[in-house]
Amino acid sequence: MKRVSDNPNLTDNWDDAEGYYRVCIGETLDGRYSVYGYTGQGVFSNVIRARDQLRAGQEVAIKIIRNNEIMHKTGLKELEILRKLNDADSEDKHHCVRLFRHFFHKQHLCLVFEPLAMNLREVLKKYGKDVGLNIKAVRSYSQQLFLALRLLKKVNILHADIKPDNILVHENKVMLKLGDFGSASHVAENEITPYLVSRFYRSPEIILGMPYDYGVDVWSLACTIYELYTGKILFPGNSNNQMLKLFMDLKGKFPNKLIRKGAFKDQHFDSSFNFLSREVDKLTEREKVVIMSTVNPIRDLQNELIGGQHLPDDQYRKVLQLRDMLDKFLMLDPTKRLTIHQALTHPFVTEKI
Repeated sequence: MKRVSDNPNLTDNWDDAEGYYRVCIGETLDGRYSVYGYTGQGVFSNVIRARDQLRAGQEVAIKIIRNNEIMHKTGLKELEILRKLNDADSEDKHHCVRLFRHFFHKQHLCLVFEPLAMNLREVLKKYGKDVGLNIKAVRSYSQQLFLALRLLKKVNILHADIKPDNILVHENKVMLKLGDFGSASHVAENEITPYLVSRFYRSPEIILGMPYDYGVDVWSLACTIYELYTGKILFPGNSNNQMLKLFMDLKGKFPNKLIRKGAFKDQHFDSSFNFLSREVDKLTEREKVVIMSTVNPIRDLQNELIGGQHLPDDQYRKVLQLRDMLDKFLMLDPTKRLTIHQALTHPFVTEKI
């Protein structure tokens, strides 16, 4: 006799209106994974914690992709990219999350991952709220992330969504892994879209609509590293236009030759390359455009990193190295940015504290 749960016409029972699988604590997936916890929900999936009965109760994280065609396709692409990365790093030395296997459950693609305790956004909240993590941890985390990006480059992959939320740490907080490859793509597939990457971590070339490559991940990583050390978001713009203004507050005006290459330049610059700052008038509360012929840098990275701290000499030296490295990562022109190979040999990484 067929059970109700085996009737494909009744899948609505276990999916919500958005196509997310409704998880029950205690249920068994794929005849082996006993669900004991719920981690959270993203755009593409929800993530649960389970114990693998075939592997003596080994803990795993299972990403259950939403049940619709676009999400399913995206999930299969993520699966392919994860396999590529894991195959190219058989000894697990490059800090990209490990995929154990995949299966289908009630028409949902399910990806089984190594268990990772928390993401860096949670670590920041718990241990560094508004003050950031210590420089020693930031150095170690940076080095691990550079190794992850080196592997991505080796297999021609862009992550395209690097931010603290997508970086996972082990229980011991010492080792981390880059996760969530749901937005990743082959470097040659880089379609021009102004909304790739989460906004605070989005690079100038994406916003302007320029051709892009590995530099987009480098930019996101620099924003992430700044945030790990300070506990504050480097560029908290509420629109792409405001993001450009914040970039210039730190780095000065965009070179004209860079603006020229942008497919979306007319949204942000006039024909004389003046910046069109879209602001809300404080009195009328209407949007107005302020034409800015010059934008001088008003931020000082070093002051922001040091804050009001009186640091011991060794830590002060490390913070100066961090400032130098971030400065070189945050070049408006992607061709002038520090590469991952250069980052791995930068004194901030090579000199331990």
